[in-house]
Amino acid sequence: MAWSILFVAGLLEVGWAIGLKYTEGFSKLVPSVLTLAAMAGSVILLGVALKSLPIGTAYAVWTGIGAVGTAALGIILFGETATALRLASIGLIVAGIVGLKLVT
Repeated sequence: MAWSILFVAGLLEVGWAIGLKYTEGFSKLVPSVLTLAAMAGSVILLGVALKSLPIGTAYAVWTGIGAVGTAALGIILFGETATALRLASIGLIVAGIVGLKLVT
């Protein structure tokens, strides 16, 4: 259950990271409120997951999910470059997340 909670926390991290782009410096009300809610939810769920997961592993997985999801959505939504090196680097982060899950 803790891993599922951590996964949702990571997805919320992606949500707030992408949301920051849409807030336009927190000048737009609805995107700003949604982004702040995703921030709070992400941290709260991370805290819940930490009740039973090691901090180093959980934090690394949480940030890894956020990094991979944000990079992928940057490519999809904002037309950021998807070079082979960038995609390979994202793949390395995914491999690290999987590795941490397997050893915990």
